[in-house]
Amino acid sequence: MKAAIVGAGPGGLAAALSLHRLGIDCEVFEATPEIRQLGVGLNLLPHAVRELTILGLAPRLAESGVATAELAYHNKFGVPIWREPRGLAAGYNWPQYSLHRGLFQKLLLDAALERLGPDRIHTGHRLQAFRDDSGSVTAEFTDPVTGAALPPHEADILIAADGIHSVARRVFYPSEVQPVYSGRVLWRGTTEAPPFLTGRSMIMAGYANCKFVAYPIREAAPGGPALINWVADVYVGGDTPMARDWNRRTEKSVVLPHFRDWRFDWLDIPALIEGADAIYEYPLVDRDPVPRWSFGRVTLLGDAAHPMYPVGSNGASQAVLDAAAVAAALAATPDNPVLALQNYERERLGKTVAIVHSNRRQGPEIVMQMVEDRAPNGFARLSDVITNAELEEVAGRYKAVAGFDPKELNARV
Repeated sequence: MKAAIVGAGPGGLAAALSLHRLGIDCEVFEATPEIRQLGVGLNLLPHAVRELTILGLAPRLAESGVATAELAYHNKFGVPIWREPRGLAAGYNWPQYSLHRGLFQKLLLDAALERLGPDRIHTGHRLQAFRDDSGSVTAEFTDPVTGAALPPHEADILIAADGIHSVARRVFYPSEVQPVYSGRVLWRGTTEAPPFLTGRSMIMAGYANCKFVAYPIREAAPGGPALINWVADVYVGGDTPMARDWNRRTEKSVVLPHFRDWRFDWLDIPALIEGADAIYEYPLVDRDPVPRWSFGRVTLLGDAAHPMYPVGSNGASQAVLDAAAVAAALAATPDNPVLALQNYERERLGKTVAIVHSNRRQGPEIVMQMVEDRAPNGFARLSDVITNAELEEVAGRYKAVAGFDPKELNARV
């Protein structure tokens, strides 16, 4: 069996490594002429780290990221609402990691180059069209710089991991236009700053329409600063978002007014914003779930299949789970790739639909809005505002929806 993978983002590269591990020949086709380390931070949850560990990448992850120790929610005054251990500290058999998205992509790319060989990774190949014949699928590419046609590639299956603006998805769902815009904008940056709380804490403060997230993606040397990844998530309204572009920058003066007074005794948020070398701006968008991913010998993966809000640290993690699932399905039914892709869809589609809908309802972060609604001016005792049982129920429910309930995950062989 031969597989063509469109897209060399984390999902596409994880798919290539998963297929290679199970003995399935594959090639990766990336639209950009050069695979660069773009983006800022991301989180990998224990269920994704489990799959990456199976791929032999655990040492590289440990070298590249920070093993997250805890997740903590706070109100807009910096007062704690909920804290829970994460990763190994929560009893999982695998860590949770925070790291730079570009570094994660490079980690996967280096492994793919080593294992598949450089002749199997093709840059400067933008998918233009494909033909699904009775016994194969042929992908047609163009040069993204010149627009010239490139030689077509024939394979047994085509896996479209080409992101939220997927060419393949547009073929199957031509009535889709722009991604669904939430009215919210994400401003993202990284800043060298003193470590906070445990030094490996991921924090969120605020409420639905004005939220700040921060976590280290490089631990501090003794006496030195950590590299803090931060996200400012603010409702700005409007109907037409800016393009979703990894390189779109904005000014600090745009972000600071929303968080000017957010100085806590354990974290100075205005200083984090001021200290960033660059601030990147993205619309908070997703797409409505679709009823099918697999059409004959072609299927969707990652953001091409289920773009979701970056709530609950699930975007990259779910793409890694897709990659493992499609490889397992193809290995289990090697003589019928069409059936294998249907089985992959059956395994993954319903689970990701549930996450998309949960993330639209704020996922586990809903507890911050609950506290804001009940105590907008702050509180003296948290128990007067929200019960511990409510907090535990929200956290546990999301773990179950997203597939990382600790008992169930640790029980997997």
